[in-house]
Amino acid sequence: MVISECSIAELAKVSGVTSRTLRHYDAIGLLSADRTSSGGVRYYGEASMLRLQQILILREFGLSLAEIAKIVDEEKDSLTVLRTHLMKLLAERKRFDVLATTVARTIAHLEGEKGMKPEELFEGLDPVKQAQYEAELVEKYGKEAEEHITESKRRIAGWDKRQAQAISAEYEAIEDAAVELIQAHVAPTDPRAVELMDRQFKGVLAFWTPNRESFTGLGQNYVDHPDFKARYDAKHPALAEFLRDAMAVYAEQRLA
Repeated sequence: MVISECSIAELAKVSGVTSRTLRHYDAIGLLSADRTSSGGVRYYGEASMLRLQQILILREFGLSLAEIAKIVDEEKDSLTVLRTHLMKLLAERKRFDVLATTVARTIAHLEGEKGMKPEELFEGLDPVKQAQYEAELVEKYGKEAEEHITESKRRIAGWDKRQAQAISAEYEAIEDAAVELIQAHVAPTDPRAVELMDRQFKGVLAFWTPNRESFTGLGQNYVDHPDFKARYDAKHPALAEFLRDAMAVYAEQRLA
């Protein structure tokens, strides 16, 4: 049975991907419409919808759009591709099941309901990936990055649960505010964007103290690193680039 053709608005509704993002995917050649009506409405057939499904699955694995494009353009056998994705997803589900259990145990421990062994605190976490992140930063930025990582670990060690939750909530609020600026067509050079980046800078200060070069470099890393890019793309396809550009403007204007 063939899946019915969808207009761009219908596809946005069923997939959860905004029409803006679908047009962006079309513009960069990642996902083209099968046809465009005389009125300019884009329409997508079954093959295109399966390609979008694959794109969204690969995004869940933290890949950049460039990496996703390379994979979906090279792969021909849809069933083989889906079986590979299924195996990865099942493995990831198992890891998250373990992680969810760890979080539940930790909550019970903090509420005084049940004690925990030290090793139980870290079940499901990925120290290898964290070490990989740190190695990438040191390789890219040198000794200064190593010093920032050390300082960040020192500061985090002194946090309580309330502090961690407050900092996480502030980062979410900054990102949401940035999306609102993007949707209002506010440029990264606009004073409103610069003021928002002052909040971003203060958020980073909770971990380490950047200068003009390192704050600009952090913004560039939001675009370059696939995990950061995937996180921001999930909120808005232009968010990573907006943060990068606004952070660079802020750094130029206010940091030494």
